[in-house]
Amino acid sequence: MDYRDWEILKVLYNQKNLTKTARLLFLTQPALTTRLKHMQEDLGVTIVTRERRGVHFTPQGEYLVHCAEEALAHYEKIKENVQNMSNNESNKVVGTLKLGVSNFFANYELPYILKLFKRQFPHVEFKVITGWSRDVTQLIHNKDVHIGFVRGDYGCRGLSTHQLFEETICIASKDEIEIMNLPRLPRIEYRGDYLLKSIIDHWWAENYAQAPFISIEVDQVDTCKEMVINGLGYGILSSRVLSGIEDLSKVLITDQEGNPILRRTWMYYHKESLEWNVVKAFVHFIENYDWKYIRA
Repeated sequence: MDYRDWEILKVLYNQKNLTKTARLLFLTQPALTTRLKHMQEDLGVTIVTRERRGVHFTPQGEYLVHCAEEALAHYEKIKENVQNMSNNESNKVVGTLKLGVSNFFANYELPYILKLFKRQFPHVEFKVITGWSRDVTQLIHNKDVHIGFVRGDYGCRGLSTHQLFEETICIASKDEIEIMNLPRLPRIEYRGDYLLKSIIDHWWAENYAQAPFISIEVDQVDTCKEMVINGLGYGILSSRVLSGIEDLSKVLITDQEGNPILRRTWMYYHKESLEWNVVKAFVHFIENYDWKYIRA
């Protein structure tokens, strides 16, 4: 059993799915299956069994997962200690930072942040996993990543949090429209995070008795934005998506008291992970970043 084997067992136990585990570990599914087979042959035990809904860990497999968590934590501590055992560079920040990042944050915010951080700490490498905010929250809870960037107010029990920024939600259209007429106007719908969808659906139910007229459905928020810019309908989008676009009509959606409905973006991490120099440096960097200058 080596480091990679322990990592496979930990991630597979959390995901209970071979396809998702392979994706997170940047492996093909056949390569992952072969690795599991070799582990079982070497140990002479069955670690997992495949079922219709995923994989099931045997008692021996459960024990090995517990060992994997201890082995990986020990290995990471050893690696950081060795990397920082330089006579004149005891405070040098090195290592690989594992980040879980929402799709929007990865596209609009993260590249510029990593560029600035890399200038300051050139010996740091990054491993980035992107996905829906709900999935990123699970990654950080499972300790598959050091730090998570999440849009929306998801559960953060047991995690340290830091709010990065908040944004309003707008009805955007090429031309000015009467809000009372929305149910009769063509809407560009996009596949967004389920929490944002629930916020918009709740707002709609409070204000309209009939369902919206969805004329076009797309997969990405950027596609929706371009459809709106070209006058094909209105979209309900966060203000950060619309940053820098001046020739659109934008109307904030508000709650029943007239307050703007806000969507917040958070940084999540486990407090104990601050023991790693690279995590501590990145958290400090983000906490002191001036978000009004972010490249959106």
